[in-house]
Amino acid sequence: MAPVSPSKDFVSLESKDALSAGALGFMPRLLVMTTLPHRRPASHRFERVNGRHTLRVSAPRRVGLPYGTYPRLLLAYLTTEAVRTKSPKINLGATPNDLARSLGLSTISGPRGTAHRLQEQLRRLLWMRLEWQTSLGLVPRSSGSGFLTAGGAAWLKQLRRLLPRRPTWRSQIVLSQDFFKEITRSAVPVDLRAIRHLQRSPLAIDLYVWLTYRMSYLKKPTLVPWKGLQDQFGAGYSRPRDFRARLCARLPHVFDVYPKVRLRRTSTGLWLLPSPTHVGPRS
Repeated sequence: MAPVSPSKDFVSLESKDALSAGALGFMPRLLVMTTLPHRRPASHRFERVNGRHTLRVSAPRRVGLPYGTYPRLLLAYLTTEAVRTKSPKINLGATPNDLARSLGLSTISGPRGTAHRLQEQLRRLLWMRLEWQTSLGLVPRSSGSGFLTAGGAAWLKQLRRLLPRRPTWRSQIVLSQDFFKEITRSAVPVDLRAIRHLQRSPLAIDLYVWLTYRMSYLKKPTLVPWKGLQDQFGAGYSRPRDFRARLCARLPHVFDVYPKVRLRRTSTGLWLLPSPTHVGPRS
């Protein structure tokens, strides 16, 4: 079995822990165990399965589903603010550039600039409907569905006629009660510095948050087959070998920010070896 090692360009985050550095953040567990698309999907419906966890998302065809890095940064921001303030009311900032700076993004102007792309992905997130389920055997243990924001379909119907126009910026959103309860009761601690360092790759972000969560409860070496990894992270890859190559290419980047995680790559999958979680559980 071949061990996976950190790259030589190792960027250490260990000198100061996330809380002391003001970089303690959170991700919703339902979007750690099952993830959003990495690239623009052809369909307006999407499903991820990871063992007993299932996530289905849908959006109007004219809007499309969120994809890539920005929705992950936005979800980390929304969840972190919800946990920090204990309120579903989330301030986004007076302008898209204010939000971009809060996410650690460089502000680049123009139609392909940061603000425009961030606003577009936020719009896709707000139009997205989620359905999630965790099962124990054949019996659903927990489930939920709905939009991220309060008002849901009623609010969206009021805005439907504005779709062809330039989106109006909203400095505050209110999360729906179902989504607020789900993300705050099961928030996964992460280091926001790590997520920002990995922002060029949505797959690397997904791997980082999944590994720090898995290591928080892993007690013995566990094999995760390549098929299971592709179901969870790589549904957009038609050939398993392409997904496997992409995942293996991203692992060294994860080691850059999380050097204490221990893995072994084999022909059958990834062996997860008990390791310190990157960010400890909430007190």
